[in-house]
Amino acid sequence: MTATPATSAYEIVLAVHVMAVVIAFGWTFTLPVVFAVASRRDPRSLPVLHRIEYTVSRVILNPSLLVVLGAGIYMASDGHHWSEFFVQWGIGAVVVIGALVGSVLIPAAKRAEEAVRADLQGFSGGDFQPGEAYRAATRRLNVVGSAASLLVLVTILFMVIKP
Repeated sequence: MTATPATSAYEIVLAVHVMAVVIAFGWTFTLPVVFAVASRRDPRSLPVLHRIEYTVSRVILNPSLLVVLGAGIYMASDGHHWSEFFVQWGIGAVVVIGALVGSVLIPAAKRAEEAVRADLQGFSGGDFQPGEAYRAATRRLNVVGSAASLLVLVTILFMVIKP
């Protein structure tokens, strides 16, 4: 009688895939709350928060997205799922999200940091009113970030229900 492994390579890769999704995107769902609290409590924290936002996107989200893609490719190949919609959707979602992060979200967060830093020159407390450049950058971050978050949630739904 031969012993069978308790866990298959596929299951380990699936776990790594899910962990990478959590690491890549879990923090992004808290950003609206973080920025709302910061802007009300002490707007002087906004420049560093935007720097954290784009740094985390660059050094955590993007590498995690590569792990999501690599693990997904392994699972699709191992399970012969390449022709299935949920696999094609997942690959498309990874490409779209990666493109949005690199071409829109990171640059917009950098612009927001620069704009709010300039707006805060001479600010000593009281009611802070950011300038139009900051409002435009944060609108872009909010719209595109919300769309990317929705894409993540829809992708999770498709991965679970496998339509």
